[in-house]
Amino acid sequence: MTGDESYFRRIVDKERLAEYLAAELGSADEYEVRHHQEGHSNETLFVTWGDEELVIRRPPPGETAEKAHDVLREYRVVDALQGTDVRVPETILACDDHDVLGSDFYVMVREDGDVLRDDEPERFATPERRERVGYELAENLARIHAVDYEAVGLEHGDFGYPPGFTERQVERWSEQITWAMEVTADEREVSELYEVMEWLQTNVPEDPPATLVHGDYKLDNVMYGPGDEPEIVAVMDWEMSTLGDPFTDLGWMLSYWWDEKDPAPPSATDTLSSTFMTREGYPTRRELVARYEELTGFSYDNDRFYRTLAVYKLAALGEMFFRRYLEGNSDDPMYPKMRKGVPALAERALRIIDGEEPL
Repeated sequence: MTGDESYFRRIVDKERLAEYLAAELGSADEYEVRHHQEGHSNETLFVTWGDEELVIRRPPPGETAEKAHDVLREYRVVDALQGTDVRVPETILACDDHDVLGSDFYVMVREDGDVLRDDEPERFATPERRERVGYELAENLARIHAVDYEAVGLEHGDFGYPPGFTERQVERWSEQITWAMEVTADEREVSELYEVMEWLQTNVPEDPPATLVHGDYKLDNVMYGPGDEPEIVAVMDWEMSTLGDPFTDLGWMLSYWWDEKDPAPPSATDTLSSTFMTREGYPTRRELVARYEELTGFSYDNDRFYRTLAVYKLAALGEMFFRRYLEGNSDDPMYPKMRKGVPALAERALRIIDGEEPL
């Protein structure tokens, strides 16, 4: 048995899944399960069930940090957003019976289109369509932040608690780093993260707006439809969603959006840092912010903090990935790269703090 086959069997029992789907959806003549390995957090399975093309989301195997990989929370928000202006896949089932897959999971309809992860589709390779790719991204973030969250059942105090959210973000991601370093510190230290931690703790902006927050909004967490004109058909990966500071979403999106003036991303983080949006026609970060501000009426005044926080969170994720790799709980080839990737991210956060990577 290869490592890939062994890991696949850890995340899905095909016979038990088939029994569950047959009980919930009816029998099917065709059944196939494939592991989609493009993401780096929750596991994604593509399932053919008769004429239906489905997606299953489940957490990775093994111990995870507290509150990470909460797929039923992800299901709740995607289900709540059905029928709103936010473009999300159609939800079908949610399951908390661990006898099926060994974890919580949920099922949704598979959308058709392209995720722009490593490059642009050929049909978008004109200045006009590249511009539209960028503005679609900013406009759909504005749609998320315009949702009347209580009206769709995502109540204040239940789904999230906006007061103090930004300060808690710094605290939470610091705790995630500490959790990961219980194991990773035996391999190598990343002392720069403590400098970033201290700066963030003393520079939290006061009184930001309160909205629905996606928590992981970026170019490769949306899907563009198959047509020639760029249009987002689905926003995915809602596991970190909550109610809070919308600028944490904006800063996160911008941290992945490279401008021509930026230094090249370090090779240790190349799997996290596509740079094709530096080509002619793509909007700059400043232009994306201007479009977002125009649609929301918000003023994004603390970019240095929010992009630093974004890179700090990415470093925390990288350190958690590295711990999972060291403990044998992932077959993702990106995870071992975080031995050098996290120190590179910590250095980037310090460059943003020092004004060396401006908006």
